[in-house]
Amino acid sequence: MPERFPLLVFDWDGTLVDSAQAIAEALQGACLDVGLPRPSDERARHIIGLGLKDALRYAVPEAAESDYPRLVERYRVHFLLRDPGTRLFPGVVEGLEALCQAGHLLAIATGKSRRGLERALDQMHLRRFFTASRCGDEGHTKPHPGMLQAVMDELAMPASETLMIGDTTHDLQMAFNAGVRCVGVAYGAHPKPQLMSIEPEACFDSAAELFSWLRENA
Repeated sequence: MPERFPLLVFDWDGTLVDSAQAIAEALQGACLDVGLPRPSDERARHIIGLGLKDALRYAVPEAAESDYPRLVERYRVHFLLRDPGTRLFPGVVEGLEALCQAGHLLAIATGKSRRGLERALDQMHLRRFFTASRCGDEGHTKPHPGMLQAVMDELAMPASETLMIGDTTHDLQMAFNAGVRCVGVAYGAHPKPQLMSIEPEACFDSAAELFSWLRENA
């Protein structure tokens, strides 16, 4: 078992899968469908990883909570149209394979629904790599530490031996709130200066850089 971080917990969208733009465009399309202002790209991307109400409250402050069910319905329509075009970032499969061979336990903590994650794991053929996962509809959402704590509890791993990897400040703040070290990736939803404000162990501009660092330092 690796000595420093035996447990590596990955975010999904924007960290392993190049889906941040598809999520932003789906939200923007949903807003237009229901007659609400189209959020900017920056505002739409900022909400990736948040819980539903927090995400909509931030991205579409003009919306009443009574608008949320219709927004979610239209978001799902737009996202499913784009979903077949989403791809893993280059090097993800090889990187996960190497980490498993090195003895790491791999897990997922994502704002996706359980149904969405299960579909994505099968589409991307990644199920074999992950020992545990927690989703946004299974309890507290990011940046609350509950999702990460549930993964650690299930795998009987302490915070000191866990590393969180994510592309948003929500991911990194969740790790901070759970007492877990983290690294950021700046090729997803949030820009590097925002990620660095949380003081991660490191922050990377490509998946290749991320997995190279993990092999050497985790």
